[in-house]
Order: sequence, then C-alpha cells, then structure tokens
Amino acid sequence: MIRYISIAILFLGHLLMAHHVIAAPRSVTLTYEATRNGQPFANITETYKEENGNYRIESVTRGIGVYALFGERRLMSAGDVTPDGLRPLHFELHQGDNAKRSLYADFDWPANVLNMKVKGKPVTASLEKGAQDISSLIYQFMFVQPKGDTFKLPVTTGKKLKIYEYRIAARAEPVAVPAGRYKTIHLQDAAAGADEDQKELWLGAEAYYLPVKLVMRDDKGAVVEQVLTGLHAE
Repeated sequence: MIRYISIAILFLGHLLMAHHVIAAPRSVTLTYEATRNGQPFANITETYKEENGNYRIESVTRGIGVYALFGERRLMSAGDVTPDGLRPLHFELHQGDNAKRSLYADFDWPANVLNMKVKGKPVTASLEKGAQDISSLIYQFMFVQPKGDTFKLPVTTGKKLKIYEYRIAARAEPVAVPAGRYKTIHLQDAAAGADEDQKELWLGAEAYYLPVKLVMRDDKGAVVEQVLTGLHAE
C-alpha cells in the first residue's frame, strides 16, 4: 500500500535556527498536489490558526482515483505559541477508519516526558528541549529559519522521538510551483548514508518560510513530489 504523503511527514523536527525577519501570520491555509513518478495521486490541505497564545494545526490528505480507497489521512497538532515559536502539547494521526493505525502523542514538558499511544499501547520517551511533532514542524519555520550549514532535528512521528540531520544546499534558490515563483532555502537530507536527493525541501522566503516544494522517494523507490498550489495567510 502506498502511504499518502503529507508535508508534515516528509520533513521533521525543530531546527537550530535564526530569528524570523517577518511576522508570522495568525491564520494560514496551504494546499498541495502530490505526484508519484509524475502522476497526481493526492491533494493536501493544511490549516494553521493562532488564538490567545494557542495554536491548532490540521492536515488532511485526500487520495485521487484508486488512492481514495485508502481513506483520508488526518493529522492534528495543538499547543502554545512562545517567543521561541511553537511548543506542541498534543498530536494525533488518523488513517481512514482504521482506529488501529491511529497515533497519539502528549508532551509533558514539566516532566520532560513524551507520552505516545501506538496500537493502543503506551510508549514513552525522554522529551528533548524544542521538540516538535510532524505537523508543528513546518509552521515553526514561520517563526525561525535554518542557519549554519547543517542542523539536527528532534521530532515525534507519534511512534517515537527521532533525531534527523539536514544541510542547507542553497539559499535564495528560485523555485516555480503552481502557487507562484519563490526564492527558497533548499534543504537536503544529511544523515549518515543518506542519498542527498532522497529527501529535499524548499522553504519559500515570500511564503513565510513554509515549504513550497518537497521531493522524496517512497518505500517502493518511486519519486514523490509535493508542490504548493495555494496559500492564504492573515
């Protein structure tokens, strides 16, 4: 089964970053088209809302054609907005109507413990400072952007907390997508043994440093590309 791609699953974590240069919006709606070997297979809608110092993110991936049979993939993240950006408190992932595939994560910051539920069973991990979930990560870029040549990322997928490493391949790289043309920060996978073009991400400088394009290979070896088709921010 080909799993749906969501922007949040492709690139994970909280980065070593510099402070933002533009104010982060309080409301954002993003839409993406995902293709597999050039053929469209899913549409993705991302929403972010901040109110009274709290945020809520929702991501919905809907398959096209035969991929619609797998059901919608839904992700949700909620937490606080701090001077350092987002501080997640709760995360959920649901795939179709299969409750066994649902994942949950609760961030106990006072105790520095991440409490997860995988297939109905509790899983815990030590909570690292600045950790994000796979939904909150992309919106953290609105508040602070990558600096230096490489950085490490602590993130939870709902199953575990992992550290990823990426490098900045280019800055101010022009990228054209259906939503427009952007100057971008180009990130590549820098983990030991990783193929440089296995996972790539382009953050749009004129798009609040949110991803405008993502490329990866899925578990079947197919090239999966996700491009921004619409952005509305307030």
